[in-house]
This record gives sequence, structure tokens and C-alpha cells, in this order.
Amino acid sequence: MTALLAIDLGTESARVAVYSAGGDALGVSQSGYPTSFPHPGRAEQNPEDWWRAVVTATRAALAEAGSPPVAGVAVATTASTVAVLDGAGRPLRPALLWMDSRASAESELTGRSAHPLLRYAGGSDAVEWLVPKAMWLARHEPGVYRAARHITEAVDYLVWRLTGEWTGSRMNAVCKWNYDPRGGGLPDDLYAEFGVPDLRDKLPGRIVPVGDPVASVQTAAREELGITGGAVVCAGGIDAHLSLLAVGGARPGRVSVVSGTSTAFVTEIDEPVFPPTVWGPYPDALNTGRWLVEGGQVTSGSVLTWAGEQLLGRDRSALPELIEEASALPPCAHGLMVLDYFMGNRTPLRDPRLRGAVLGLTLGSSPAEVYRAAVEGVAYGTRQVLESFVDGGIAVDEVFVSGGIRHNPLWLRTTADVLGRPLRLVGEDNLTLRACAVAAAAGSGQAASLTEAAAGFAPQVRIVEPDATHREALERGYADYRAATEATRAIAHRLSAPDRQPV
Repeated sequence: MTALLAIDLGTESARVAVYSAGGDALGVSQSGYPTSFPHPGRAEQNPEDWWRAVVTATRAALAEAGSPPVAGVAVATTASTVAVLDGAGRPLRPALLWMDSRASAESELTGRSAHPLLRYAGGSDAVEWLVPKAMWLARHEPGVYRAARHITEAVDYLVWRLTGEWTGSRMNAVCKWNYDPRGGGLPDDLYAEFGVPDLRDKLPGRIVPVGDPVASVQTAAREELGITGGAVVCAGGIDAHLSLLAVGGARPGRVSVVSGTSTAFVTEIDEPVFPPTVWGPYPDALNTGRWLVEGGQVTSGSVLTWAGEQLLGRDRSALPELIEEASALPPCAHGLMVLDYFMGNRTPLRDPRLRGAVLGLTLGSSPAEVYRAAVEGVAYGTRQVLESFVDGGIAVDEVFVSGGIRHNPLWLRTTADVLGRPLRLVGEDNLTLRACAVAAAAGSGQAASLTEAAAGFAPQVRIVEPDATHREALERGYADYRAATEATRAIAHRLSAPDRQPV
């Protein structure tokens, strides 16, 4: 029996799963790595740590699965987590994590361009993306930028470690590099306008559509990972974006909401629309001939982790008790409001300089009340994103939810209540791993196409219905959330001004 190997490089750990050709998980493992936060708004990791974690998790997952021969491999990672490497692939500096917002000035600069390709990015490149990060490097670390032979996404770094080939996922290139898949390719004129005219030379030259084969795993990597079999590496991409492959396939009105450290919202549409409150529409990013639309909260589960562990001082093992205490409280009865913009706002406000807040505190505020307010604030942020889809002409008919939210019953129920619509909760931990297996099946010939593979790998779901008795209180809370966002915007901008940050 041949197997499929799925690799998901997340914010805190590498997760690896071995699947049968029929979609059964045969072995799963993960291995973590540290993140450095050298200054407010900055987050860095060591690419060598990624590879060590992938090796550890892969060997463990294969051992659990009985070491079957591997037919196909696919990789997904956070985006844009950007590695800066020399000609031998060695890091010249720590990688800039997806949530790193140091390039806010560069992101604002992209919004002043009239280049037609920016129409597919909502009018500007977001602070998280590769291009503004490359601009920041060229401005603030010019020696490192000049020495860099490769400035690339984490997914492309791992594909290189696996195959020895420098290739780019078409998904990442379209969504994060302003790549035009319909004839224009990499936009040299736009890069020159942004002050990085040589960026093309530092990016992978070969761009591969999701699910297409790249190359076989090279000998050295096979030995490190313990892989046997043909092991063709197939193009993956951005973790949350690929999740559409794991909910039965993409179709209009079907939205995948992946809620973990952050929350990503992805859907595909048949014809493009151009609201300024979303990222996209991206042509051919996932499926050729269709348009991918993206929204997101930079911080969601990470806000709840901060509230429980950092602010309230609870050990992770004690969080279930805190969640149970907070669940016993009625919604919005605590007189508190939490704004979830701890690392800025992705969409619909597209404002990297917004900041989080806890409003309404009194000496009588309890830990359970603070935590419940944090959960409600994160859920309000989710509603704000989905409302921007609908307001922009993007259908939202089915909402599939996955990720860490499934382990927090208060977060899950509150999200359904705030949205006022049923949620389709995916019955497994990691949709990204399943999506990688779909891509690996298509690229290695185990399935005829991405569509066929996606249909075969569709997961089990259960419906989470909203509680109508909470609607009135949460409607008031959501209105206060929107008002508090506007009321604190100016001071958030002053507190996060570039001249207050280190160079």
C-alpha cells in the first residue's frame, strides 16, 4: 500500500500526517519550534528549526503508520513567513513570521500605486506579505538584502529542502507576490516602483500550480526523513487557503474559516468582484479559471491564549476550568469590551496599526468575565469579516469551521451566536493536513484531478446551531465593538507610530 505524506508548518509546530489513498490517517505527529518577539509587532523564527521539526515529526508519523512507501508529498505553511537565504540556502537572518508587522510603512506605500495588478490585492499589499517585507529589508537591512540569493516563502524553503529545487507555489505567488498567472508573470515594473527592482532574481523562478508535481524527494532528504517509495513532491501552498480542498472542494458560497492562532476566511467565486475590504480576488490561485477571495483576523486564538495565560496567569492545563467558568456567565453581562487587534487588522479594515484593548474594567471584574469578553471580541471580529464578504457581493451560504476553535466550546458556541447562523464544524484537528493529502494525491497520480481528490477526502461535519436567546445582547455588543474600534483608532495609531518603533 502506498501512502501520502502531508506536512503543515504552523505558527508553533510542524505537523505531519500519513494518509492512505482513501483518506484515512495512518500516522500523525508534530514537533515544535520557538518564536522570538524582539520588539512589539515583530516575530521571527529560524528556518533551520523548521526543518529539524519536520524531520522529527515525519519520522514519528511514518513509524506510527508502519513505514509504508510514499507516493506523494505536499507542504503547506503559514503565509507570508519569509526566509532570507544565501546561495547555499543558509539563513542570513531570522525569518519574518507571517504576523510580523514591521513593514507597515512599506505596506502603506504600496497603496499609493496605480498599478493594475494591485486591483487583485484589494488596492495594496498587506503588511504580512512577502513584497512589503522585502521592501523593509531593502530599506533597513540593505547589506542583508543585497547578500540574499533567495527571499522566499516558508513553503518554498521546505520544498527546496525536500527536492533541491527552488520553485514557488502559484498560490503564494498570486496571493502574496503580485504574480500575474494570466500572462504577466512576476511584475518587474511594480517591484521597481516599490524600490526592489531585483526582487525577481531572489524569488523562485519556476511557479507551479497547486497539486502539480515538482520533483521527487532527493536522496539526502529521504535518508533524513525515513521516506521510501516514489515520493513525488507536489505543489502545496498557504495553509488556510488550501483548506477548501478538504471540505469537499471549493464552490461559490462555501467559506472555509480556519480558526487557530489567527483566523483565515477563504472562498472561491466564478466571476471577480473588487471590494476594498477583502484580499483578492486572486486569479487561478487554487483552481485554474476561478478566483480566490481571502479575509482574516491577525489574532484570534492567540488573543484567548494571551487572556488566559498571560493576563490572567492561568497555566494551560487550567484553561478548561476557566472556559467552564466563563461559559456559565450570560453574554455581555460583564460590562467589558475586548478589541481583538493585538497585531493590527487584516480585513476588512486593512489597518496594521490598530491595537488591542480591554475596555470597561473595574476592581470587581473577574477573570471569567475578562475571558468571556475576550471570546466575544474575537467572535465580533469574525462577524466583521464575513459581513464584509456579503457587503462586497461575495456569497456566504455554508460556513465550514476548523482549527483550534473546535477545542474551545465557549469560542465555538459564541461564534455561532454572534454570527446568527449555523456552523459546519469539521470533525478533525487539521484540515490543512488533509488538504495537503489531496494535493499529493492529485500530483502523484493517485487521483485524476484536485476536484476528484477533494471529493474523496471530504471530512465528517456536525452542525453547531446559534442560540437565538443570546441574539439581542450580542447585537448590542457587536455595535459597541464597531463603535469602540472607531473611538480608539487614532490613539492606536499614535501608540503604534513607526517613529515609536525600533528601526
